[in-house]
Amino acid sequence: MLAIDSALDACSVAIARDGEVLSHVSEQMNRGQAERLAPMVREAAAQAGVAFDQIDRVAVTTGPGSFTGVRVGLSFARALALSIDKPCIGVSTLEALALEEGEDGLRAALIETPGASYLALYENREALIAPQGVERGEHESLLAEAVRGRPFALKGPGVTANAAALAVRASTLDPARYPSDPTYLRAPHVTLPSAS
Repeated sequence: MLAIDSALDACSVAIARDGEVLSHVSEQMNRGQAERLAPMVREAAAQAGVAFDQIDRVAVTTGPGSFTGVRVGLSFARALALSIDKPCIGVSTLEALALEEGEDGLRAALIETPGASYLALYENREALIAPQGVERGEHESLLAEAVRGRPFALKGPGVTANAAALAVRASTLDPARYPSDPTYLRAPHVTLPSAS
């Protein structure tokens, strides 16, 4: 299993087999993922001693995150999976964060970018609050209402997904339930030309 994350402020690649992480390469960055991702995948494969035709799945975070980071990771993962004729599994960045330390109990993730906040909450791996955009600070009331006093774990804001944890977890996911489609939770910032 090869896992890729470039949605937030890092570019990370990991390879796992039978629940064991064979290699993990990660660099903090908010630009330059397009230039570093392919060399990092090659480095991870060399460290793991794995040839590309031995990879049986490719997993990638689908956002929310930076538009460019999400597109770079998704396009690379899809192209690699297609070239080796293996499934490509897409996992919400919020789900990857929330469930990277386990799936039991209540686990939430919060991503804050300069212009938006995103929240998701899971109970025993099922979404109680599906990934959604929220107003900054609104997550506290939404979580309180959903958990009703029960303890929960919160990842974020200001963290990036752990590709090694994603590689281990994604080997158990059904590709039919996890398509590699980007997660756009808000409309793009586009100014259309005037009619005149």
